[in-house]
Amino acid sequence: MKRLSTVAAAAALIVGVLGLTASAQRGPAFTTLFDGKNLDAFNKVGDANWTIVDGAVQADKGMGGYLVTKQPYGDFEIRAEFWVDTPANSGIFIRCANPQMPGGDTCYEVNIYDTRPDPAYATGAIVNVAKVATPIKAAGKWNTYEIRAQGSHMVVTLNGVKTVDVEDGKHARGPFALQYGAGVVKFRSVQVRPLG
Repeated sequence: MKRLSTVAAAAALIVGVLGLTASAQRGPAFTTLFDGKNLDAFNKVGDANWTIVDGAVQADKGMGGYLVTKQPYGDFEIRAEFWVDTPANSGIFIRCANPQMPGGDTCYEVNIYDTRPDPAYATGAIVNVAKVATPIKAAGKWNTYEIRAQGSHMVVTLNGVKTVDVEDGKHARGPFALQYGAGVVKFRSVQVRPLG
């Protein structure tokens, strides 16, 4: 009987250690920054007419604008759902050095722009850093971006398809921003998880 309880205790210890190891590998949980109700985690920059409609934040007018996170991030994963029309120009700008003026020079731009004149940097690409490996048209449907940045390594996945896997060390840390450039742009379920 004593031997059985020793075996059971050893088994319980192993299961506990394995559970802690798996939990540590997953890291912290995702934090929802936009849940369809408010924009408390973001600052508005520019003149886009961002409004919340049916659980999504959307814009369809303005010379351009951004929803910039109030917190900076270094190593992270982002999950965000977006919907755009065909002429839309949008993106998710990450590690922005100047949160008051996000742009391609001060951030990495994970593009959402199906009709970009240079299709190499269209939807799924990181503009001027990594051309899109698998072009995907995003217009007219809900899509999911997963963006992982750890050190200089960045991976972009669109609807489960890896579109970018690149090393680049220009920008190490900063807020991220949801962009309105043209057309109709909607975002919902925007989440982030720090890494490291």
